[in-house]
Amino acid sequence: MNYDEVTDSIRALCHGETDAVALMATVVCEIHNHHPFADWTGFYRVVAPELLKIGPYQGGHGCLVIPFARGVCGAAARTGQIQNVPDVEDFPDHIACSSTTRSELVLPVWNGAGQLLGVLDLDSNTPAAFTKADEDWLVPLLAEVFYEAA
Repeated sequence: MNYDEVTDSIRALCHGETDAVALMATVVCEIHNHHPFADWTGFYRVVAPELLKIGPYQGGHGCLVIPFARGVCGAAARTGQIQNVPDVEDFPDHIACSSTTRSELVLPVWNGAGQLLGVLDLDSNTPAAFTKADEDWLVPLLAEVFYEAA
């Protein structure tokens, strides 16, 4: 995967946009169509205290509601830390939105004011699909894209 090429595309497409949902839809589309192991790519938005609801995504259906207290997405939202899970069967309280998912990468997404907007969730049918390089690419990109988001 060419991180620089996808970054340039996301920057160009998102330039000047501040609507969080529009940004989420664009970021998801670009990542999903370029990451070789992303079988489901989407955002879960913070909609109430301790509650995530599905946002823009690509792939099969996802879970509609995820509490902060459950699953990989909930753990990322609750702790504010990246969750890179090479084998979802080994993650306590994993929520199986799809029976084919084998690995997952979830990153918390904040705006520039420090407000948690949601989490970006990448699921793969391949075990150990996501790398430290994916994390190192996505963390600064998400911070940049969602800095002005409301």
